[in-house]
Amino acid sequence: MSTFQELSVSRYSVRNFKSQSVEPEKLSQILEAGCVAPTACNNRPQRIKVITDEKGLAIADECTPCRFGAPVVLLICYDKSLCWRRNFDGALSGETDASIVTTHMMLSAHDLGLGSCWVMYFDPKKTSELFSLPENIVPVAMLPIGYPADDAAPNERHFDKLGAEEMLLK
Repeated sequence: MSTFQELSVSRYSVRNFKSQSVEPEKLSQILEAGCVAPTACNNRPQRIKVITDEKGLAIADECTPCRFGAPVVLLICYDKSLCWRRNFDGALSGETDASIVTTHMMLSAHDLGLGSCWVMYFDPKKTSELFSLPENIVPVAMLPIGYPADDAAPNERHFDKLGAEEMLLK
């Protein structure tokens, strides 16, 4: 098992996958990582559609050009009716909660020898319609998951990082 530091440094966005299936037990572990992710007030508004069948993957391809041939796509959403609401301005926690869940699952996939790529490049309205999502469910991210192709490599921009001094507000 990797340390968190090793895991977070070595993970990169995979944009080329093998067609090899992801084992159900690995997919279960990834989903479990999403279940234990923290959410505001522990309200757990995340809702995830697991897409592995040809029809569903074809629909995902209609929603985004960024599946990269992955055999699994997780559509990470939140339920507006379950979100915590900040009383100062009424902001909902859903997008933040879904993002934390996505990060946990992305790191879990990497820890299991799989690759993933956080995808936000999709039309949420079209995605909701094509996947027949209920009105209270809001899509936030797609997470293609699979085994990286033999020639998969980090994008050159992957290595451009902020230093701690640049990141900190003064």
